[in-house]
Amino acid sequence: MARKPRKVRPKKINVPKGYDSMWEYDIHKSILTGWKHHTSNIEYTVSHTYKTDFIKTIDGKIILLEAKGRFWDYAEYSKYIWIRKALSFMVDNYELVFLFQKPYSPMPQAKKRKDGTKRTHAEWAETNNFKWYSEDTLPEEWTT
Repeated sequence: MARKPRKVRPKKINVPKGYDSMWEYDIHKSILTGWKHHTSNIEYTVSHTYKTDFIKTIDGKIILLEAKGRFWDYAEYSKYIWIRKALSFMVDNYELVFLFQKPYSPMPQAKKRKDGTKRTHAEWAETNNFKWYSEDTLPEEWTT
């Protein structure tokens, strides 16, 4: 089943600098003149859960093995960076590792390089410091 494309957010037309909309500008200049505008930044976290595909302890390290045929979009592959970050706060002996069905297939929305190639799943993993394997390269001690 194909995913629905996201709706494109309308462009800001003639909105004064620093405001998100004309309405925001209008109310600040009329009924909210005594209010400060865009002066506070509040950091927040959206809580999610992750269920790993496979898990096994190898040499004292807990390996979370994520089997990926392919990534579908930015939201999907960026979540793994957040998962690794969350794991680093929990304990030291967890590692998220990818098992790619086709590690050299192009990433979604990957742009063509000058040489005509596109960024692959393997390159994404290496760039983001994830260990990865294919079925052919999975260590023998991991296959039992």
